[in-house]
Amino acid sequence: MKIALWQTSPLHDPHQALAALDQTARRAQAQGAQLVLTPEMTLGGYNVGPDRCKTLAASADALIDALKPIAKKHRVALVVGLALPGPDNPYNGVIVIDAAGVERQRYHKTHLYGGVDRRQFAAGAALSGVFDLNGWSIGLAICYDIEFPEVARNLALQGVDLILVPTANMKPFDTVATRLVPARAEENAVYLAYANYVGAEGEFDYGGLSCICASDGTDLARASGDAPDLLCATLDHVALAACRKLQNHRADRRPELYERLIAKGQIDE
Repeated sequence: MKIALWQTSPLHDPHQALAALDQTARRAQAQGAQLVLTPEMTLGGYNVGPDRCKTLAASADALIDALKPIAKKHRVALVVGLALPGPDNPYNGVIVIDAAGVERQRYHKTHLYGGVDRRQFAAGAALSGVFDLNGWSIGLAICYDIEFPEVARNLALQGVDLILVPTANMKPFDTVATRLVPARAEENAVYLAYANYVGAEGEFDYGGLSCICASDGTDLARASGDAPDLLCATLDHVALAACRKLQNHRADRRPELYERLIAKGQIDE
């Protein structure tokens, strides 16, 4: 499967974002991509304030309805960050629309980062479900989620081949993209795709460096830290299987050694 990552600057008008995504999906499909991953809160921007996030969440159904014909027209799956309705504050969410225009999965960010996240959003109550697309088993995480090794390991233990991560990672935290994301791929023997913003939004200066990492942690594609880009890479089941013969972390785990600490709440499984 060939996937594409859209590295872009934040667009605060969701209809402008949809128009830009329409053009991006067209470009991606022309390059043979079957899936397009976008940054965190693509439809409206990330650092926009609690009131604006609530407004965006109230229009989520209409925005999702607008995504479906884009996916169908260009025959690509879309993985898009947006605000979703919550019990009080909205959720920082991601939704998956397949190439037939059918919603396949949605996920709410579980690990909120800093004051901006906590003022704007409610934390999700569960890690991502696993879904199949084009013969690949896929899980989701959003931004700060992937910095917790337990998140990727949980998905890996459920058998995912690919973890998709919309993000809004700002400077000076470039090592998340260059060190932690490849490590999550390698230690779990999974493909991992990480789509970030570039440019400024309020006090944030986004760091780019969007990437698609192979299951041994090497870069299949990597964007710069300061320019919009559309990255593409092809995932291969044969290469994944060969990698998993060499990387035995999951098989060699010893959960019985961790259970006492897990029970005491000192670490997460």
